[in-house]
Amino acid sequence: MIEILKPAEVARAKDAGALVARILRTARNRTTVGTNLLDIDRWAREMIDEAGAQSCYVDYAPSFGRGPFGHYICTAVNDAVLHGLPHDYALADGDLLTLDLAVSLGGVAADSAISFVVGESRPAESVALIRATERALEAGIAAARPGARIGDISHAIGSVLSAAGYPINTEFGGHGIGSTMHQDPHVANTGQPGRGYKLRPGLLLALEPWVMADTDELVTDADGWTLRSATGCRTAHSEHTIAITDKGAEILTLPG
Repeated sequence: MIEILKPAEVARAKDAGALVARILRTARNRTTVGTNLLDIDRWAREMIDEAGAQSCYVDYAPSFGRGPFGHYICTAVNDAVLHGLPHDYALADGDLLTLDLAVSLGGVAADSAISFVVGESRPAESVALIRATERALEAGIAAARPGARIGDISHAIGSVLSAAGYPINTEFGGHGIGSTMHQDPHVANTGQPGRGYKLRPGLLLALEPWVMADTDELVTDADGWTLRSATGCRTAHSEHTIAITDKGAEILTLPG
């Protein structure tokens, strides 16, 4: 299903996006060496509940996971890149952590992800991975304008990731979003310009470039959810929810 939102629904999506951004910013600011992933999940649950919002994850049970997910935020560390199931792990200095969060507020969902290095260490490979996904996300957003096509976004994202030297996996990528978290159209992280669904005002998309340093192959962890790089290399993931407007793309999940 491809959902085109009415202006009032887009306004509610902005509220959901602001909440997602605030939770991610708060979690990042609180996270230090020694922080347990289960503490981050607890913070997310408390902030979602305080806002009167609903988690898009806790009851989520898609075909690719061993559902329901049962937690409120995805926490992926180092070689984990997607769907990281929170577990009893204390973060170490230099760990590369990705937090991915989706909530529904007022009947509309928003989805965002950030990657950052914990502590004082700044491994060059980790910094390069994170920055590549951020640049690719910026390029994808710039390509998202009325009349453009999904392939234009995918091509913009893929061009940045390829130029940085990273393999690109197309099994998982961006997606439509609205009254539910995952909708059509799929937005692959590489593609051909001029192809796919034509963008129009009222369409919401979650764009999410993610990369693994030296492989495009994923393996599923024993928990049935966490996806890791097949080689054990580090990974990074950046995501924003955007709304297509008459003037271009409006980012709904920017920190205030």
